[in-house]
Amino acid sequence: MKREAPHRSRREWHAKSRRLHVLQDRLTAARADREAGLVHVVRGGKLLAHTRQHLDTAQLTESVWRGRWEAERWFCQADGESGKRHGNETIRISPDGEMSIKLPAPLAHLANAPHGRYVLACRVAFAYRGGEWADRVEANRAIAYRIHLDTGRDRWYVTAAWQIPPTPTLPIEAALAHGVIGVDMNADHLAAWRLDTHGNPTGSPRRFFYDLTGTAACRDAQVRHALTRLLHWAKTCGVKAIAVEDLDFTAEKTREKHGRRKRFRQLISGMPTGKLRARLASMADETGIAVIAVDPAYTSRWGAQHWQKPLTSTTRKTTRHDAAAVAIGRRAQQHPIRRRTTPPPHDRSDRAGHRTVQADRRVSGREGTRPRIPGPRTRSVRPGRGANAGNQNAQRRPGRSAEHETWQQDSLPLSP
Repeated sequence: MKREAPHRSRREWHAKSRRLHVLQDRLTAARADREAGLVHVVRGGKLLAHTRQHLDTAQLTESVWRGRWEAERWFCQADGESGKRHGNETIRISPDGEMSIKLPAPLAHLANAPHGRYVLACRVAFAYRGGEWADRVEANRAIAYRIHLDTGRDRWYVTAAWQIPPTPTLPIEAALAHGVIGVDMNADHLAAWRLDTHGNPTGSPRRFFYDLTGTAACRDAQVRHALTRLLHWAKTCGVKAIAVEDLDFTAEKTREKHGRRKRFRQLISGMPTGKLRARLASMADETGIAVIAVDPAYTSRWGAQHWQKPLTSTTRKTTRHDAAAVAIGRRAQQHPIRRRTTPPPHDRSDRAGHRTVQADRRVSGREGTRPRIPGPRTRSVRPGRGANAGNQNAQRRPGRSAEHETWQQDSLPLSP
């Protein structure tokens, strides 16, 4: 028996050997720092510290860089506590926008208000979720604040944060009572399609694009904006559930797994699957929409095989990602992805007897027998015998895919 070589070429073996030595050296250095009690932390970010050595490339002057460097240290933050006045004892903001700070004992002589507090002359207003913030402040519920300087706009900002209590889990039957929206996550957009309760795609597909080439703040804003548009569309449609793939490329994008497939590694590394799923779940709680994670196996392949061509017309071009969204939605509804079963051959059963699988399992007559077609019978059995002779899956043969199971039912239209 011939044994396959672990590497395809000597060049690949050399590259992986160098990579292994580099990782081993990093591990040795990290363990040595841990035993010595050394912690490498750069307040303000390592990237900004390295920019100091390349000001010409960054097109910055030393004074501008110094301002950004110091601004990263000019901040004040305090956690809240329920029961305290307005939810925070250190940084207190009243419902009318008055902000005061509790000064430490060495700076108590600078206070301009009783009890060692310093009241700012400006007023604070929250444009985003201001109503929720006001409700928590009036109820003296915990709110955390952070005051920081934006060097680009040369303005001070205050950020409020609080913990949202978990919402009760919605039963799957209630979530799918009004249909579902299948969403296919891609490197640059979300492909979505609405499905009714029987698994039929209705309307036209929707695509929500985002750009992930900027800074971390810009990427996060792009993802948040795309998900906001998706949730608003779901509310407009009256759908209470969104189906997404349970993807996680954490252990699937390394050079040790994919070798020299650089473009593929860059593609899966650029897909923010974990961030999209986590942010979608948190944002959906606010709108009362359930998020259903389904198995991602073969959704793109089977969606393109069974749904891309039937859903393409002269006025609508269905992409592979749109078809995958239909497959994801049908899998969340526990429907087979396959659109139609293969008709039996001619002269062995009814001619071209397509059987659709669009009806719900609780629809009356779905499992009923088909009416007999007049004409000579082609099987040498008496009527009423051999009920399962044409249903190969009824014999429970091994190797049959449940995804491509043949169903016996009446011919039903694609829409209820």
